[in-house]
Amino acid sequence: MRFEFTTAAKILFGPGTAREVPALARSMGRRALVIGGRSAERTSGLIRGLQEQAVETVAFSVSREPTTEIVLEGLALARAQGCDLVIGMGGGSVIDAGKAIAALMTNPGGLFDYLEVIGRAQAVTVPPAPYIAIPTTAGTGTEVTRNAVIISPEHKVKVSMRSDMMLPRLVAADPDLTLSVPPDITACTGLDALTQLIEAFVSIRANPLTDALCREGLARAGRSLKTAYTKGDDTSTREDMMLASLFSGLALANAGLGAVHGFAAPLGGMFDAPHGAICARLLPIVMEANITALARRSPDSPALARYAEIARILTNDPGADARQGIAWVEETCAAMRIPSLDTIGMRREDIPVLVEKAGRASSMKGNPVELAKEELAAIIDKALSE
Repeated sequence: MRFEFTTAAKILFGPGTAREVPALARSMGRRALVIGGRSAERTSGLIRGLQEQAVETVAFSVSREPTTEIVLEGLALARAQGCDLVIGMGGGSVIDAGKAIAALMTNPGGLFDYLEVIGRAQAVTVPPAPYIAIPTTAGTGTEVTRNAVIISPEHKVKVSMRSDMMLPRLVAADPDLTLSVPPDITACTGLDALTQLIEAFVSIRANPLTDALCREGLARAGRSLKTAYTKGDDTSTREDMMLASLFSGLALANAGLGAVHGFAAPLGGMFDAPHGAICARLLPIVMEANITALARRSPDSPALARYAEIARILTNDPGADARQGIAWVEETCAAMRIPSLDTIGMRREDIPVLVEKAGRASSMKGNPVELAKEELAAIIDKALSE
């Protein structure tokens, strides 16, 4: 047995850990590009803390999933202001943008030199500017992944800039920051974390270390996701979901993902829709397609046993089988009002293009069974119709 495991240099977890960031940032730089989301108030306390530590700040907002234009705008600002440190405080979009900007600040060339699929996919050779990630949602786990997902509006696709060097220097995962997250975002981000845990657990690249993370993350999501959605001020469930998100990021970064994320990348580029909602809509359908294909073509596959284990963990029923796991996910998505794909503007005539793009997605390589184009098309047809 051989496997590798790579993650951020330092991870702080627990209530109040975000308040520790300014003092730690002082040793990393003197002028920070502070990236936040829509609300400037969200980063105001961080900025005050940095200034008290004699760290100058330059604010930059990422109010939607990062595009190539947004990343280049942030890079230009960081260079013009002489920033030597980047801090991303927000959801996955904010943190992904920060990873890309920090890497481009120190490496030669332009963004498209490093983007996969639509660019040259060159290696990042120079360590990025020090980067600190502070997630404020419990879902993407991108604070501990080695890639930044970026939309290219020109190509209508999501692609990655990827390198082990892009892992943050410091992560502060503070569940208190998620207490004010509204139910719809709690649902989308939480179901994204659940998807990542499931896909990493059945991935062909899974290993004993990622398995342990997935099992623990699934147990916490299974008992707390619904409560976090209905009772957002419950601190114990918010802590569970922040851990589930963190573990999902650690697992996917080292074990890969599967067909749900293989579809999600091109879908996110083709249509303006939240990543987590797309994943949630596809998750039970892909689970069913994988289980059916495995039973027909690879009945001895360990992934079948893993789907059954997922069901037992999520339902807390030691006798549950894989189909009951699918039912649990379907019921959860229905309770959280996850819409079908036609609500984002997708139509059946888009299916062939989507299937073609999904087939080239890196995430598809981790799927426990290779799905034929007809099977992929059937997944999307079902996601549109039900």
